[in-house]
Formats: sequence, C-alpha cells, structure tokens
Amino acid sequence: MPDTIPSAPASAPETPDGRRWTALVFIALTQLMTVLDSTIVNIALPAAQHDLGISDADKQWAITAYALAFGGLLLLGGRIADLWGRKRALVTGLVGFALASALGGAAPGEATMFGARALQGVFAALLAPATLSLLAVMFTDAKERTRAFGIYGAITGVGGALGLILGGFLTEYLSWRWTFFVNIPFAVVAATGALFVIREPAGGRHRAPLDIPGVMLATTGLVALVYGFTRAGSAGGPDTLTVYVFVASAVLLLAFVLTEAKVRFPLLPLRVLTERNRAGAYLVLGLAAVPMFGLFLFLTYYLQLVQGYSPVRTGFAFLPVIAGMIIGSTQLSPRLTTRFPPRLVMAPALLLAAVSMLLLTRLEVDSAYADLLLPTQLTFGVGIGTALTPAMSLATHGIEPHDAGVASAMVNASQRVGGAVGTALLNTVAASATTAYLSAHPADVTTPAAHQLLRAQALVNGCTQASWWATGILVLATLTSTVLVNTGVPHGSPSPSPGNATSTADTEGAAQTPQR
Repeated sequence: MPDTIPSAPASAPETPDGRRWTALVFIALTQLMTVLDSTIVNIALPAAQHDLGISDADKQWAITAYALAFGGLLLLGGRIADLWGRKRALVTGLVGFALASALGGAAPGEATMFGARALQGVFAALLAPATLSLLAVMFTDAKERTRAFGIYGAITGVGGALGLILGGFLTEYLSWRWTFFVNIPFAVVAATGALFVIREPAGGRHRAPLDIPGVMLATTGLVALVYGFTRAGSAGGPDTLTVYVFVASAVLLLAFVLTEAKVRFPLLPLRVLTERNRAGAYLVLGLAAVPMFGLFLFLTYYLQLVQGYSPVRTGFAFLPVIAGMIIGSTQLSPRLTTRFPPRLVMAPALLLAAVSMLLLTRLEVDSAYADLLLPTQLTFGVGIGTALTPAMSLATHGIEPHDAGVASAMVNASQRVGGAVGTALLNTVAASATTAYLSAHPADVTTPAAHQLLRAQALVNGCTQASWWATGILVLATLTSTVLVNTGVPHGSPSPSPGNATSTADTEGAAQTPQR
C-alpha cells in the first residue's frame, strides 16, 4: 500500500467561491485557445509549407511535433498542476503558450516552426489538466458542476470546428502566421483574468515528491504510442518501424503500471483508474474522440476536393455540428443528468451519434449539403455534446483534490490518444478503400473528366468505409457506458471537500468502489 499522500491539514468544507462563474470565463477561454490551436494550423499548413519551403515528407511535423509533446507530457502536466497549484500552472502555461505562439508566427524556417509547435504542445500539456482540475475543485455542487462541465464540454467539442473557420479566414485574408499570433491575445486576457479572479480552494495540493521513474516511463510510452499511430496514418498502414514503436510503447507503459503499483508516491495513483465509473468515462471519452476527429478530417477533404469548397466556406459548413454540440452540452445534458443516471444519458446520446455516422455511409459525389451533411452533423453534434458532459464530470467526480490534476490529465490523455488513434485508423481505412476502388476501376478512365470523376468517387468510397468503422466504434462506446458506468442520479451533495485529504465515497447516489 502506498504511503498516505502529504497534503494540507483537514478542514471544514469551504464556502464556494462567489467568483467561480467569472473564473469559469477565463478557464473556458484557455480551453478554447488550446482546442482551436489543434485544428487552426491544419488549414494554414499549405500556405506555410509554400512560404517556408517545407517538403511534403516533412510537413506532417507541424502536426506531429505538437501531438507528441502534448500527448506525451499530459500526465506530467497534471501532476505538476497538483504540485504547484492549478492557478500557478494555468498562468505559467498561458505565458509559455503565448511565447511559443509568437515564435511560431515569426518563424524564418521550418525548424523554428516545428520547434514552436513542440513548445506549444509542452505548455498545452500543462494547461489542459490545470483547467479541468480547477473545475473539479471549484464546482462541488452537483447541479452547478453539471452546468460548468456542460460549458467546458461545449467548448471542447466546438473549438476544433471553430479553428477551421478562423484558420480559413486568417489564411485567406491575412497570413498563415496569424494562426499563431491569434493565440497571444487569448493568452493575455486569460492570464490576466486568472491572476485577479481565480481563487483555488486551499488544501488540495499534492505535496509528495515527483515520481521521476514514472515520469520517464509515462512520457516515453505515450510519445511512442502517439508517434506510432501518427506514423501508421501518414504511411497508409503499419510498417516494420511502426510495429517496433508500438511494441516499445506497450513495454514502456506496462513497466509504468508496474512501477506505479510499487512506488511510494506514484505519478498516476492506480486508485484513479480502478474505480469503474471513472474507468468507463475515460474509455468513453477516448472512443468518442475517434469519430469526432475523423468527421472533421474526412468532411474537410470531401468538401474541398469533391465539392470544391474554399477554406472559409468549408469552415462555415461545420456550423451545424457546432450548433448541435452547444445544444447537447449546454441544454440537453444539464437537464437530463439531474434526472437520470449518467449511463442512461450517455448511452442513448452515443447511439444517436452512431446513427449519424451510419447516415454518412450514404455519401455520394453529388450529395446535397442540406439533404445529408446538415442533418448528419447536427445529430452527431447533439449526440456527442450530450454524452461528453456527463463523461467529463464523471471522470473527475469523487476524486480527492490532491489527485484532481492527474485525473484531469487522464481525461485529456484519453481524448488525445483517441484522436490520434482515430485519425490514423480512419485515415488508413479510407486510404486503403480509395486505393482499392481506383485499382478496381481502371477501365473507367478514358478522358481527363472521367479521371477526375473516378478520383472523386474513390475518395467518397474511402469516406463511407471510414464512416462504417466510426459507427462501430460509437456502438462500442455505447456498450462501454452501459456496462461500466453504474453510478446513480447525482444529487446536490458536494464532492469531497478540498480541505479533506481522506478517501470518501462517491456522492452520486449508488455505492461506489472505495478508493484504495
């Protein structure tokens, strides 16, 4: 059994901070900035590639450098937030992210740009768990918590699509460099607000020394995992090196788990993972990220290469999914989660998202936007938005305050790994299906127009095959939420007090497995 984690002395529950809703504005602004940055560079990449002379083989590092740093350092960022305090981690991350963005926008060459993207990923790995864990310790009332996580979930869901819109505008009318510079005002406003408004509850810091072996194993294992999926997606499938990377990742992560079970003060206490409801929430978040990232990826290619949309028009074409996520996370989910157990909210919502992916398998070269893409995006957004809110809340509910940072990091790690898996898996499925379609119809190409039509048909075939896989993954997420999540309807009783360092039972209604 690990020793008791040093923390502040136990105290009576604090009165909720009267400025917590104002603080939520700056927390939400930080989350919006980091989510926007994950997609805003995608649309700007062709222009940046031309200006900086980046080769086709190297252009992926603008995305991969960020993903490797972010995914690999999330657990460390979560524990640093527990150790330093979430407010200090938040402000430090915002300052660092702004400086990295300034470096990227002023980059004279590809090496500087790639380095700036990696630095953005480093500071994003500090920001992401800091923002979510602040919500976990500041909002303890069940109804307020649901509302706060609904807002956070909406921003998480719609930020990627908004990044496409903003990236299109900035690239088309200003310069690709503004897709970096735009982060600076976000960071300045959020950091200023955090300094003057956010008051972190006392007694929630993790006073234990940092688990260096755990840091090394977790970081290298997660970096290898993210890199393996990124490499598999860019190569169109796993090659020998990719297989070796996956094997190394499995060995490192297994060693990490064994280490965490034995060390005195683990980086990731296994008690965070062994509670079935939290474990179910992490799995659901990871599985739901697969089709969410895939939807943006494949519809972007379809709209621009098949339908001939401009970058700006493509961004606006994603407005229905944004509207659906806002409706699901801020209107439906807060009302439903106070009346029904989380699994009875999450499972039907995920099933609705699966139906929308099933509809997308009917995609054709000349599909009308209003007839298919609009209703598909709207229903997908409502389903995912409704499901993500209780999943995020459940993933940190009942957790001790000194573990809130690392538990929040697990939320982001689940989504980041799920997104990397989704992009690589669905891209491989689509690329294979596209190649197979072209090979099966060589006789159809007799004129340039016929060749162009064949390419469009092959791309659509790849999209529909990927949609079948996305449908199956969402069905699996539905089953996961039904089987693993068994907590009851949340009531108004608060989560464990920030001043209380002892283990407490989950307060959501049903009996929970005690934390070890």
